[in-house]
Amino acid sequence: MMSLDYRTAFDLAPIGLILSEQRIIRDCNQHVLAMFEAEREQLIGQSFELLYPSPAEFQRTGERILASLDAEGYYADDRIMKRAGGQLFWCHVTGRALQREDPHASGIWSFEDLSSHRQLTATLTAREREIAALLIDGLTSKLIGKKLGISPRTVDVYRARLMKKYEAATTPELVHKLLMA
Repeated sequence: MMSLDYRTAFDLAPIGLILSEQRIIRDCNQHVLAMFEAEREQLIGQSFELLYPSPAEFQRTGERILASLDAEGYYADDRIMKRAGGQLFWCHVTGRALQREDPHASGIWSFEDLSSHRQLTATLTAREREIAALLIDGLTSKLIGKKLGISPRTVDVYRARLMKKYEAATTPELVHKLLMA
């Protein structure tokens, strides 16, 4: 019988796990490597930026994490991430800052690949991806605007673009199509 220890539990966990310092990947488990289709050497010591569709999304997500941590230092969202080969996919990310006063200093992050039930069916811009993720979370234009530092009217313009791309007549229909796509 195999002896279980924390390292084994981390490596074989059924969800992707990453330990980070200053948004640098310090350790990750096998599930992360499979999900991002990467070799360990491609991720360890690298910036989380390589897992994002664009540098701007990496930057804005980092700012959003700082602004949105709860009192215990937790953060969660659904976002579009990028595999090593460049393929984009929906991912649920949950994290915890280990130092609440300096959230990026160190943290532990879990990643769940949502692509088995949520496919990207349209080509989206970086901002459209961010707004789509926040619409799925049920946020209003005003709250999305506040979270992203843009006007609610700008959010409405992007929502209209998404509705056209997904051929949705209403916001609930758009959210449904984003979730079921």
